[in-house]
Amino acid sequence: MKITVLIPTFNCQSTIQRTLNSVKWADQILIIDSYSTDDTLELLKSFDVTLYQNHYINSAKQKNWALKFCKNEWILQIDSDEVLEENAREIIFRTIKRANENIHCFKMARKNHVLGKWIKNGGLYPDWQNRLFKKEFGKWEDKDVHSKIKVKGEIKDIDLNIIHHGMPNISKQLANLNRYTRYEANYLIKRGKKFSYFRMLFGPFLVFLYRYIFLRGFIDGWRGFFLATYIAIYYFITQSKLHEIKILDLDKSPK
Repeated sequence: MKITVLIPTFNCQSTIQRTLNSVKWADQILIIDSYSTDDTLELLKSFDVTLYQNHYINSAKQKNWALKFCKNEWILQIDSDEVLEENAREIIFRTIKRANENIHCFKMARKNHVLGKWIKNGGLYPDWQNRLFKKEFGKWEDKDVHSKIKVKGEIKDIDLNIIHHGMPNISKQLANLNRYTRYEANYLIKRGKKFSYFRMLFGPFLVFLYRYIFLRGFIDGWRGFFLATYIAIYYFITQSKLHEIKILDLDKSPK
């Protein structure tokens, strides 16, 4: 049985080797690079990978563009700051072998590590991700941020975790904040959503309470408090960018 592992990359020299080592058993490892300027491409030379480069617009368009280069029926997509558990190969092959023809995708739980620790509360676990799918039926939804794989058939669970080292430090997360909130605001505009003072003023507070109290983020100590606060700030900035688009009479959020 053969599968393709699809990995988008950009300036990920600190994490890509760990990611590739966790999937080196795959028949095809397909790298779609957004013209990295660090040592990412040099590190790739040590692995048996197929490399293509493409200018980045958003995550969904980048991965959908890459589908035509995937040569196997089943595709597993992981990010360059993620790894699979050690027994992933056996679990994936066994699951695919047992799947009936109506199952087009499998979703995996994701363990999000924040500042070096797995966070189990605050809505961060199981954090289901649609990642293993049939090429013929799967495609990422047309969304600027947090796009998911959509398929025609059934989606089932697979007993396998993705390990996500997405927040190794606060600086990295703050660097992503402006870009992701811009994508989020643009997506809301596309859906016809309008700015609301009520949502901007009260939404962040409600988001914080939901994450920190209702979803028990407080159990994770300082990290849980930081994450609830960060997500509330994310919501506030997204709403503020909606207002910016309105008062400046723009079509989308400026870079």
